Amino acid sequence: MASMNCHYYSFSLMRSVDINVIIPTPESDEQITNEETKKAYHYETGLPVLYLLHGAFGDYSSWVRYSNIERYAQKHCVAVVMASAANSFYQDMYRGDAYFTFFTEELPAFIGSVFPISKKREDTFVAGLSMGGYGAWFMALSKPEQYAKAASLSGALDLAMTYEGTKQGDMKGPFFWEQIFENPELISGSDADLLTLYDRCEAAGTIPELYYACGTEDFVYEMNLSVKRGLEERGANAVYEEGPGGHTWDFWDTYIQKVLQWMLPV
Repeated sequence: MASMNCHYYSFSLMRSVDINVIIPTPESDEQITNEETKKAYHYETGLPVLYLLHGAFGDYSSWVRYSNIERYAQKHCVAVVMASAANSFYQDMYRGDAYFTFFTEELPAFIGSVFPISKKREDTFVAGLSMGGYGAWFMALSKPEQYAKAASLSGALDLAMTYEGTKQGDMKGPFFWEQIFENPELISGSDADLLTLYDRCEAAGTIPELYYACGTEDFVYEMNLSVKRGLEERGANAVYEEGPGGHTWDFWDTYIQKVLQWMLPV
């Protein structure tokens, strides 16, 4: 595969940014053994694309440094795009950067103009871990016309609960809530509340497919079960998986493979 680091100016963030982009290419076993010459990469029609989001404390390089995402992208013939969102929960911050606009508008426009990426909804996916798990669902449920599938791994899916947990000291996180939201006390039921967004998508008749997984030893496990109950009450068609593990790269590296199999079966 081709793995590239791009450095360019973002107008929505008003500064230069770094992104990592993985583009699958016929190579390795396909060339050496000559047994998979039937495999084609239709660059002219565009590759499916996965926007892959980091968690708190991370950045655009996290997935490449700590997982085998390059190998998995090659296997599933999918382009993967990774960019940084600081510790913003992928919001257009009240006092700070417009990360939601960057990730959902400017970044796709740049990627689509430079790389052989499909612009079709059915070929556009988003996934992430922890804070990025929330971000993936937040983007897809906010713009269901743009994303076909969204996946969360160990996601902080209940943002109001996350805020209360950090405020009470039960959870740790590098979040400056008053900079992200005008009033973080009002997150529940707002445009940042995932179940509220789901209800809007359901009313509009456009719901992206949802996947989520969490380790049974993870500190956000009970939160994921709470969201699971909320979705089940709504009759949501969301795929949930769990298994042994905590808030670790061992879990995320294993389950991103399940995510890709769910998004793009091979």
